Amino acid sequence: MAFAAAIEVLAAGARAQPIRQPSDLAIRFEREVDRRLQLPPDEQVFYAERLRQALAAAEAPLQRTQFVLLVDRSAEVQAAMIWWVEPQGAVGLVGASPASTGRPSGFEHFETPLGVFEHSLAHPDFRAEGTRNEFGIRGYGDRGMRVFDFGWVTGRRAWSPGEQAMRLQLHATDRERLEPRLGQRESKGCIRIPATMNSFLDRHGVLDAAYEEALAEGRTFWVLRSDRQPTAWSGRWMAVIDSQRRERPAWSPAPAAASRATAAIMAAQDPC
Repeated sequence: MAFAAAIEVLAAGARAQPIRQPSDLAIRFEREVDRRLQLPPDEQVFYAERLRQALAAAEAPLQRTQFVLLVDRSAEVQAAMIWWVEPQGAVGLVGASPASTGRPSGFEHFETPLGVFEHSLAHPDFRAEGTRNEFGIRGYGDRGMRVFDFGWVTGRRAWSPGEQAMRLQLHATDRERLEPRLGQRESKGCIRIPATMNSFLDRHGVLDAAYEEALAEGRTFWVLRSDRQPTAWSGRWMAVIDSQRRERPAWSPAPAAASRATAAIMAAQDPC
């Protein structure tokens, strides 16, 4: 079965389950996302507190319950997690997947910055063209994958001391050659996630609060898919933390070692 067709079969099954509360989206996540990390209860408590701390430090306004994306850029974790957060501070995990953040070495590479970043209309999203670069790699993944744009931020340069402006994006990556390598620092500063997690965020409007507000005012956006199924808890925040783990937890296994050919390509020219 083709990849796209398989995803639609999963999505069709998930649609049978109504979403009456934020925690119901976890059922959809289990069915629609094929690369998942299973956080034990104690780890969920740990990351829930880190998420609360990050949101409080950034003074991110939460007037209503909404979804938030949490990314741990620790070299020993490299994970992206979807949470629902209540204004009173209660949080719950929807699901987690392996991710890749900025590699701290190499020309034109940045360390993915820490902080809480807003997904707004100031920097409109776009969709991948699916074209290959000179090394045969689709940096943004398959054609049609959504690129979530968080705008210009300041990141630490990996090739020389100091900081510089970089564009922070959240996106899929080459499904055959790079997606299996998620779980380690490898990007130029953006955050790579699995294609099915990208589609999940896109389909359910997880980070689309700004878009939902504009749609309610009568605006239209070509980037929004026609079959989207947003919930009442669309959010707008992505928090990036560093847990500074010294050992890799069992629930976030390291990816398999790259082939020599792939490693050579990555060393020569790394896509975002």
